[in-house]
Amino acid sequence: MKKAPRVLVVDDDENIQFAFKEVLKKDGCVYFAAWNGEEAIEQLQRRQPDIIFMDITMPKLDGLETLTKIREVNQKIPIIIITGYGTMQTAVKAMKLGAFEYLTKPLDVEKIREIKRKALASIVGQRIPSADDQWIKAEIGDRYQLVGRNVRIQEIYKLIGSISTTPTHTSVLIIGESGTGKELVARAIHNNASNAREPFVGINCTVLPDTMLESELFGYEKGAFTGAAERKLGKFEVAGKGTIFLDEIGNLSPQLQQKLLRVLQEREFERLGGNTPIHVDARFITATNQDIEKNVKKGTFREDLFYRLNVVMIHIPPLRERKDDISLLANYFLSKYNGHLKKAVKGFSDETMALLEKYSYPGNVRELENLIERAVMLTMGEVILPDTLKDVLSATLPETRAMSIISPVFSKSREHLLRTFEKQFLISQLTTHHGNVTAAAHSSKMSRQNFQRLMQKHKILAEQFRP
Repeated sequence: MKKAPRVLVVDDDENIQFAFKEVLKKDGCVYFAAWNGEEAIEQLQRRQPDIIFMDITMPKLDGLETLTKIREVNQKIPIIIITGYGTMQTAVKAMKLGAFEYLTKPLDVEKIREIKRKALASIVGQRIPSADDQWIKAEIGDRYQLVGRNVRIQEIYKLIGSISTTPTHTSVLIIGESGTGKELVARAIHNNASNAREPFVGINCTVLPDTMLESELFGYEKGAFTGAAERKLGKFEVAGKGTIFLDEIGNLSPQLQQKLLRVLQEREFERLGGNTPIHVDARFITATNQDIEKNVKKGTFREDLFYRLNVVMIHIPPLRERKDDISLLANYFLSKYNGHLKKAVKGFSDETMALLEKYSYPGNVRELENLIERAVMLTMGEVILPDTLKDVLSATLPETRAMSIISPVFSKSREHLLRTFEKQFLISQLTTHHGNVTAAAHSSKMSRQNFQRLMQKHKILAEQFRP
């Protein structure tokens, strides 16, 4: 006869214990309860459960301390951490300490059952059966913060925790549109890894022409080319045992793709004009806003390099696909810029928040941040009103602003609409690229000169869009 799974639930909340008891007994499990961390350790020795569900916030020993103590004596038992108030730091720490999963309240019965099935499958080595039948704020240092409660963002938090326990030779590829926070995720991985005290060295592959980018990455010896008056260390060398972050990797030329592949394969390189091999110990994290798999199929990106970079892939959803985070993010940025600008704005009117939640955010979280900074700066009272945002947001909201026909004369109306389009296009591109005119022009398939000419025409300054 098949042995019933034994499940220990560690939580000081009677309602949670009752709910688990009902679900587990219905599923044919043997249920045990512990009300704090000390009891959990005792029950582990006495009852020998197959899996453990454990809350973080408990008297005596909290969940993470208990997890640490259990792992000292038992490395294999699946432990699912649950919490009502999660931060990314606790999610990352739980995964690094060896948690099997990390769940936030309110708990969903089907989710509990799905995790239980997976945990039981993991300990017996069987196929995982298919399922038949707030606020999360992540703080990474003082400058780099991730904010989100969306389920896909929570999955990214767990991935960060898992990746940060791997050796630095494990490469990571981050996929996401401009402004979604790819560099923040890269820094989160670095700051939670064992090499966190080592340098984090980032470079945008779209900013420099090929020859300059190559010398930035590899460095050069004195006399390697005209103007090389002395030796210069490249980014690969400066990173040491830290992290190398290459943003917009999809824009690398075929020549640099080949050189990067060699570095990843052999873990060494030479400075330009030099012959001495230099070892690379750093972790490579790359990012792109392109469909890089499509580029591989088209032959514009090397397949062998793609597989070297894509040991672990993280896909960051655009803000329009995590609209449940807009209010959370808006209030977070409000607090941030109240401090920066020495203001005391208390919140948003209902109409303002409705505008924010309807907008599609082509520039993603970065665009939302710029909008809130601007709104805080322009607001004189205690509440942000729609007037501070409408001129930017309404242009992309057909329900709030119909096409404006200002004259019965066709040429005059056409000219007005063209000017409106040009201005909104420039604002969108500069917001997306954080005021970087070169990157905005490149993305627009325009020359920098023509892009700047349009900016001058509409009296738009790049500085307005820089952090």
